[in-house]
Amino acid sequence: MQRIQSFSLRGIDAVPVEIECDERPRREGSNDGGPRTTVVGLPDASIRESHQRVRAALSACRFPSPRGDCVINLAPADLRKEGPVYDLPIAIAILRMQGIIGERADDRLDRFAIAGELALDGLVRPIRGATSLAVLARDRGLRGVILPTLNAPEAAAVAGIEVYGVSRLDETVGFLNGMYDIPREPPPSECPPPFGAAMDFADVRGQEAAKRALALAAAGGHNALLIGPAGSGKTMMARALPGILPPLTLDESLDVTRIYSSIGAVPRGTGLIRERPFRAPHHSASAAAIVGGGSTPRPGEVSLSHHGVLFLDELPEFPRVALECLREPLEDGFVTISRANGTLRFPARVMLVAAMNPTHAGGFAQTATETRAQEKYIGKLSGPLLDRIDMHVEVRAVPFASLRSSRVGLSSAELRTKVLDARGRMEARQGPARTNARLPGRDLDRWCAIDGSAQRLLETAMRDLGLSARAYDRVRRVARTIADFDGINDVCEAQIAEAIHYRILDRIRSGAAA
Repeated sequence: MQRIQSFSLRGIDAVPVEIECDERPRREGSNDGGPRTTVVGLPDASIRESHQRVRAALSACRFPSPRGDCVINLAPADLRKEGPVYDLPIAIAILRMQGIIGERADDRLDRFAIAGELALDGLVRPIRGATSLAVLARDRGLRGVILPTLNAPEAAAVAGIEVYGVSRLDETVGFLNGMYDIPREPPPSECPPPFGAAMDFADVRGQEAAKRALALAAAGGHNALLIGPAGSGKTMMARALPGILPPLTLDESLDVTRIYSSIGAVPRGTGLIRERPFRAPHHSASAAAIVGGGSTPRPGEVSLSHHGVLFLDELPEFPRVALECLREPLEDGFVTISRANGTLRFPARVMLVAAMNPTHAGGFAQTATETRAQEKYIGKLSGPLLDRIDMHVEVRAVPFASLRSSRVGLSSAELRTKVLDARGRMEARQGPARTNARLPGRDLDRWCAIDGSAQRLLETAMRDLGLSARAYDRVRRVARTIADFDGINDVCEAQIAEAIHYRILDRIRSGAAA
């Protein structure tokens, strides 16, 4: 009996799976239809069909198929297995059992994890979860992984293991037998990560106040909601936002790559995803599409935006249940999906940027009737969801003079410099990867201590606007970011006043209540 190490994907995490192969000689005179191959160990339909692909691939590469009844066991037997990743390791187990792969290959078979789908002609097709497989191999102390050539770059992003990409079954057999070498996949280049964005803030005419607000959101990692009439540039500014965010760190890039690898969405030939994700689902998206789900849970848009931007345009038009499902990831940075066979957790530390018109008609209210319509439209958004959005930014229509002016406003390069400077101040004070939006309560009290007139102003705002305790913390976080952005050490009344200004929906709702 031969054992080959492989893996199963649970969410974005790989768990170890062993492929065991045993062949029993057929009894003489048996007339039950020829040799049979049985796959056990809770396989899905694609795995139960794998023995047909494996037999065809063996024949195409001129290797013999098992002559007796063959049993393939995927251990552990109580773990549900899915997908065609076991074709290649099953074929390797059969060939080792037959002696076509010799004993000298045992060292590699014991110290390498193997995965790949086989075509009928022996080609090795790409799989999902190659990055997670490499992480599993590293954590288990294995020497490396053998997997499809197209998946090799994303697996090589994991340091400390050897990665070999194979394109055919017979090539894999030759490599294991030591007949020829396959070059080890090199790690990704150390080139600096790019600043990627579809737009430049310089392309947005006017809206200098809104640009500053989004730069503050980028500096502190704050969630932001842009509220303004149609055609005021909300979508353009949101699409320009990734261009002023700090580049991904190596660890963040690996996190993002693992998520996209789990659904087979890493661009072919790409090692690490170096650009911050920007996802903009349509407002007809379901709750499962936004936060993840399905009978076999997959990451949703909020997880695919991990370490990046999730842009929700026309926010009130999204299904109410989908928006309410965002509460947990916005607060905790992850999504928990429970099914009968287990619970999965997907990372979801995102910067939410949403946009909406003030009314269903598109513009701000001008009459009493329009005011009631505005209150009803905004009322589609729950208070607990709005509490988790740090900044409500008013975006007015662009005046004609600004449209015809040749003057260029703040560009992405200028705003990026200020954002990076503010992040540097936060890192020096709070440590790496700790933005103001993610500060624990005790650290917030330490680094955003306010008193005197600033304290009185915030107390008045809480009373008059009916701010919740969560909104109180949001105001202080934004005020701390404003001070960092402007190069000021202490949070004073001016920063508190500007932070309160970014609670426009609280002001509208408090006016409606009055």
